[in-house]
Amino acid sequence: MGKPERKLALVLDRLEEQYGKLEAPWPLDAYEMIVWTNCGYPASEAKCKRGFEALKREIGLKPEQILAAPPSKLAKVMRLSVMLPELCAERLKEIAWMVKKEFGGDLSAAMKRPLLQARKILKKFPVIGDPGADKILLFTKTAPVAAVPSNCIDVPLRLGFGREMKNYAASYRSVQEAIAAELPESFEVRQRAYLLLKRHGQELCKRSKPLCEQCPLTAECAYFQKGRKEWKPTYPELTRERVH
Repeated sequence: MGKPERKLALVLDRLEEQYGKLEAPWPLDAYEMIVWTNCGYPASEAKCKRGFEALKREIGLKPEQILAAPPSKLAKVMRLSVMLPELCAERLKEIAWMVKKEFGGDLSAAMKRPLLQARKILKKFPVIGDPGADKILLFTKTAPVAAVPSNCIDVPLRLGFGREMKNYAASYRSVQEAIAAELPESFEVRQRAYLLLKRHGQELCKRSKPLCEQCPLTAECAYFQKGRKEWKPTYPELTRERVH
């Protein structure tokens, strides 16, 4: 199936008609985005928001506030948003200690380093892998990378952007390259793409049992046009935490 010029731009316009203009529900500071991601497990926007707001209200978000809090209190605060609150408390303290010890309590200066260094720094933190690092780089306006929602790469793959590879990491890179080739290096444009693809994966284009009958993109969807054959990949990596 041929790919019209700027097909992704047309896809995104149609998704925006479906979902409206979207805004990021997470904070736009690198340190706070890392904390947000660790405040919900299994990860969802609702759980991360619930845990993040509880932490902000009961403990405080500053590294020194988290370090000063008793582990038992941190675990209690996180109990409603994570399955393993004690482990979450340990990770929050680890994040706070790293920021305090290695970056003087301010991660923003580290984000000004060359892109590869900034990405490497981000991946040192709990549950932050390549997709999570790219998301932070994009939404903090550190670098206009073509970030892809970690658990929604099926969406661009079904639409013909990127190729299904033997493992998640290779497929992610393939999708990322395809998106980068279609969209200009603009923070606003690539943030919009991220949010719309993510929402579509959450609402209709689900990993299992996608709701194709309700989808506005069936005419552009390679998966639908091929007769909705059983969709793979079922990457085991998606069950691991460091894909965020």
